[in-house]
Amino acid sequence: MKTGRYRWTICALLFFATTINYLDRQVLSLLSGKLEAEFGWTNTDYANITAAFQFIYAISMLFAGRLIDKLGTKWGYALAIVIWSFGAILHARAIPIGGAIASIFALVGITGLSVSVLGFIFSRAVLGFGESGNFPAAIKATAEYFPKQERSFATGIFNSGANVGAILAPATVPYIAAAWGWETAFLIIGGAGFLWLIFWFIFYDKPEQQKRLTKNELEYILLDPDEKAIVPSESETEAKKVSWFRLFGYKQTWAFTIGKFMTDGVWWFFLFWLPSYLKAQYGMEGTSISFPLFILYSMTMFGSIGGGWFPAYFLKRGYNAYEGRMKAMMLIALFPLVILLAQPLGHYTYWVPVVLIGIGASAHQAWSANIFTTVSDMFPKKAIGSIIGIGGMAGGIGGVIVSKVGGALFDHYKALGHIQTGYTIMFTYCAIAYIIAWTIMKTLVPRFRPITDI
Repeated sequence: MKTGRYRWTICALLFFATTINYLDRQVLSLLSGKLEAEFGWTNTDYANITAAFQFIYAISMLFAGRLIDKLGTKWGYALAIVIWSFGAILHARAIPIGGAIASIFALVGITGLSVSVLGFIFSRAVLGFGESGNFPAAIKATAEYFPKQERSFATGIFNSGANVGAILAPATVPYIAAAWGWETAFLIIGGAGFLWLIFWFIFYDKPEQQKRLTKNELEYILLDPDEKAIVPSESETEAKKVSWFRLFGYKQTWAFTIGKFMTDGVWWFFLFWLPSYLKAQYGMEGTSISFPLFILYSMTMFGSIGGGWFPAYFLKRGYNAYEGRMKAMMLIALFPLVILLAQPLGHYTYWVPVVLIGIGASAHQAWSANIFTTVSDMFPKKAIGSIIGIGGMAGGIGGVIVSKVGGALFDHYKALGHIQTGYTIMFTYCAIAYIIAWTIMKTLVPRFRPITDI
């Protein structure tokens, strides 16, 4: 029976939103060398700016998932992209914004603050607040439009937008900044979200309200063989009845949350610090970093899409969705170990760490596609947004810790004359984080235990 393919149109929308999401968040890291030189930032200053984004993103993730459960996917996603696109554009006005904030602080006797750091912290905070809605909304939309056997693949596809965004950013941002200034780079990239919003309102509705779906495809989506049929009367009002405190009572919640806390910081580190690493260790900046980063993030496409497909290998051999996914994640967790060789072999050429880190970053995307889907494996749809929000908050806090520790280490070892040691320490954590996370997750939830009492 032909089921139709409109659900993949929705997947494409999620893919482009995630691409824009990562384009917006990566502009700063690609311009960090230029901005550090212009405003005299230290590694700690830069760490404080990136940590502000991660902290607000983390806290907002908790409420973003909840808000999306209440507003519904369509309006929740729209609100998120409006806020984060506005925040991305604000970066172009970071200096006058910072001046205004410094003036306010001066009124209460607080002086000596860096205007540029304050302005970028504020802009990053707005960006982080809006971007926190992307993954809760995208995972919820995937759960609405895809049966369980297709969700990890669909998640892998839309999650690969993170890789495409990471690929497009170094291929565009340094050149825009070189031609028209760093302010213009923030303006152009930030404006893309408003264009996406037009297509979102045209093409998205809940499946049971979607006129473009065929009857067969709607039945295929709603009558999932692995779970009870979705009852159309299950409303967003009902979703409000699931309390956070109740969700924290499940080991499944803690497994996802700890998995995100341990590993999200690795991706944040790669995203925000690799341009600084290439500058610090190899003297590369501006357009010279574009091609190496383009290659590195191109490699991650294989992990994102392949990671979504990988569990199917085990499902075809009789494993249930959760067990198959955990088997796949165990093998994925081994690949980042190659990052341990990045510094010992990095003296040959910068391409050694670029390729090895690319393998690790690719493994992260494979891991990410699967860890997200463990939520929809075990929780009912009405709780998915909230669980994703809780895990996202934990991942963001992990990112704050990684960024702050990294900035402090780099300034410390730079003062000692060998900043390379700081990067060696950080790369070691990036290599082993996934094995630790998988072990904790498997210990908490050793077998498939779906939640049926909420």
